[in-house]
Amino acid sequence: MKKIILISIFMVSWVSTAQINLIGVVKDSIGNPLEMANVIALDTVAKKITSYGFTDAKGNFKLELKTNTNYNIKISYVGFKDISQFIKTEETNISKVYSMFEDNVLDGINIVYKMPVTIKGDTIIYNADSFKNGSERKLEDVLKKLPGVEINDAGEIEVEGKVVEKIMIDGKEFFSGDTKLAAKNIPSNAVDKIQVLRNYSNVNQLSGVQNNQDRVAINIKLKEGKKNFWFGDVTVGAGNSPDDGLYLFQPKLFYYTPKYTLNVIGDLNNIGDVVLSRRDVRSFGGGFQSQSPSNGTNINLADAGIGFLNASARNANRIETKLSALNFSYSPNKKLDLSGFLIWSSNSNGQKSNNTINYNDVDAEDDFVQSLTDQTSNTGLFRFSTTYKKDFSNQLNYDVTGRFSNEFRTDDVNSLVLSDIAERERATPYKINQNLSYFYTASEKSIFALEVQHLLQNEDPFYVASLENDPNNNNPNDIDALDQFEDGFDDAAESLGLDRSNSFYNLEQDRKVKSNQLDAKLDYYYILNTKSNLNFVAGTILSRQNFNSRFFQILDSGSEYTPNPDIPGINDAQTTNDTEYNFTDIYAGLRYRLKSGIFTFTPGFTFHSYNSKNTQYGTESFQDTFLKFLPEFEVIAQFKRSESLTFSYKQEVNFTDVNQIARGIVANNYNSFFTGDAGLINASFHNLSLNYRSFNLFNASNVFARVNYRKTIDQVATNIGFIPNSVVSARNSLNSPEENETFSAFARASKTIKKIRTSIGGSFTYNKNYRFRNATGIENEIFNQNVNTSIGTNFTKAPNVSLRYNVSFTTQKDASLLEDIKSITHAPSINFDAYVWNAVTVTSDFTFNEVRQEGNKQNSFKIWNAKLAYRKDKDAKWEYELVGNNLLAEGSRTTVSQSNISFNINETFILPRFVSLRVRYQL
Repeated sequence: MKKIILISIFMVSWVSTAQINLIGVVKDSIGNPLEMANVIALDTVAKKITSYGFTDAKGNFKLELKTNTNYNIKISYVGFKDISQFIKTEETNISKVYSMFEDNVLDGINIVYKMPVTIKGDTIIYNADSFKNGSERKLEDVLKKLPGVEINDAGEIEVEGKVVEKIMIDGKEFFSGDTKLAAKNIPSNAVDKIQVLRNYSNVNQLSGVQNNQDRVAINIKLKEGKKNFWFGDVTVGAGNSPDDGLYLFQPKLFYYTPKYTLNVIGDLNNIGDVVLSRRDVRSFGGGFQSQSPSNGTNINLADAGIGFLNASARNANRIETKLSALNFSYSPNKKLDLSGFLIWSSNSNGQKSNNTINYNDVDAEDDFVQSLTDQTSNTGLFRFSTTYKKDFSNQLNYDVTGRFSNEFRTDDVNSLVLSDIAERERATPYKINQNLSYFYTASEKSIFALEVQHLLQNEDPFYVASLENDPNNNNPNDIDALDQFEDGFDDAAESLGLDRSNSFYNLEQDRKVKSNQLDAKLDYYYILNTKSNLNFVAGTILSRQNFNSRFFQILDSGSEYTPNPDIPGINDAQTTNDTEYNFTDIYAGLRYRLKSGIFTFTPGFTFHSYNSKNTQYGTESFQDTFLKFLPEFEVIAQFKRSESLTFSYKQEVNFTDVNQIARGIVANNYNSFFTGDAGLINASFHNLSLNYRSFNLFNASNVFARVNYRKTIDQVATNIGFIPNSVVSARNSLNSPEENETFSAFARASKTIKKIRTSIGGSFTYNKNYRFRNATGIENEIFNQNVNTSIGTNFTKAPNVSLRYNVSFTTQKDASLLEDIKSITHAPSINFDAYVWNAVTVTSDFTFNEVRQEGNKQNSFKIWNAKLAYRKDKDAKWEYELVGNNLLAEGSRTTVSQSNISFNINETFILPRFVSLRVRYQL
């Protein structure tokens, strides 16, 4: 570590030379300062940009220049004539005042010499080559080096703390619904400019009447040589590991013209390189992205699928990935755009874990569980979209997205208490989502926006569990019993009403959940004047769900047996479900938007008529009908073009879905059985948030912070009780009589000093909720504090080093525990990349994780990956890579978790050391 620090200091000293400052002010012709004017210093001998900067709110700028050098100072600002002035530096600082004059010819952002960063309104344009050093291969590698842009732990792209919702290439959507495919597959050498579109709206008619400050998109401008013919690369790799031979095949081909585009991505590997996980695939396609604000009602259709574990290189010991993806767009004329994609994804993986469980309940015996899991998910995705813009006043959008899956999972479990268990799950769910929207500008003062969404969803998970049983020891007090001890599952089997005379408890759970939901709304915007408008909204949500399930036992003879359960705490338990749930929301509302000075005020409300009804077993019925007034308020203070503060308050209503209402038994697992509550009512949310952002290119710093508070009333919670003398739990849903609260604060600041990027951030979260055990509410408070900092270089002709350090403190105060649980996690990491001799690329990353509780180390975990690549030069077609993953051969990782049920220490085995040789051919 000391050597690395010394090398970093040496590199900083090496690039530093004798310098002076050019300090100046840019004003318009009448003396008003111009903010965000572009200023560059062009070395007239070297013919390259030596320094660049931007003016602040007072028109000030500062450039660092070499002494005794001739420069051409160029200043540009949209709507004004460019300034070009020659100066020669000496040994002292220079001070200048520049006046700009209006220009009737608006040439946008076209500048002769490429600025590393350019600002045009809400758009930030990065010149990609200004941030490359030659080690980059994909778009993601460039994005990580841009000021104000981050790649979070989930692989999502964030700009000023906001997740980017879409990536476009030359204005064409690229696999809409997920940004990972773009970030991980678009070749970095094809990227010319990266345009960050803040306050993004894909409907021009609404951009002037809405606040879109939370919406961000990215548009990639390709280099001229990458248009009108195929580009991309094909990678082939092989290697070995302690268990299997390794293989990798990844073709990534792109074709772009102004009229149509075609993108083909393939992936076949067992190296653990997962582009789209099952979780990503299930959320892919995005669903409904409304162009108008939410209207206060949340009805979330839960995932009734199988318990599929999300696998990565850090929690699985086998990963096989297959992916085929095709994306296209076609513009037959200027008014019509057609686009879509087809994706087939197959993820197969294995997981092995050892879990030590210490139960809080005195009636439950502590357990040690070993699990071997094999799971496969095959999914097909499609999307077709069309946008028709007859003229500026008319825009029609339609898209349909579908997902069809075939999923399997098997588990071999050995429990110290329950003996051997075999589990199998399968499901073939599908989901079809249609969206229709029409935007019509009737006059200069009137805009209509109609948006309709229809969702059709079908889920059919089937679960099987087989547990060993000795039928001769079911009654330990019987003197005729061969053994005085019962099997671990015997008491649970008695409560579940199972036949205990078999050598195996073969349990099966069959479920079918069908959902049909329509969401339609009409917005009318009336523009009062240039600073205010009214938004009238009316709409409805119609939802219908059918839930059918059956829990039964297969006897040793092969016949079916219907249990007769008598579970403590659950009255009249049934083994079947036949539930129909209907929900209706009819609402109307009004919002008023006013700009006054630096402030934009948007007060509003919606008035709702709710009706929810569920009918079970054809005779039992529960209905809830009520009216609700939901207020909202937002105010934005725009201090400068690059600095703002936003406060918002919103009251929302949350409705559960049929999975929480159906009251028959559902086997979620071999040791967890759930029943719903037909009488559940909605939960209410009070949300307050405060967001601050500052993107200051004058001093190369970025600051953003947010504070959120949420109070939840009547939260739907789960009541947990253990069947006596068993580790098997019986759970049911209820409305919490206590109010839950969450407070969170987050801040991050970054600054670039010459070629050194620094950042520091932190977060604080307080969560108070009530968990229920045997119908008794238990207050649980969690305090989490996190501090993270980083420092790194961004040289274009020298190696780069990035150091990160993250430390988090967690305190859990649970009323059921005698002592608070305190833990500290330390997570330092280092990344290195270099492009040397114009031919060799070296990259390496090392991460370390250590968890301590009460000063004692619970576990530690370290991973080292490295890559060595050779290509003749930057334009070479062939490249050869030697890649090593988990070079320290870490075998497993351990995590510690605590709940109101138990304290768990879970050891998970991971992918072994992989070494592979890869060959890449660039088109």
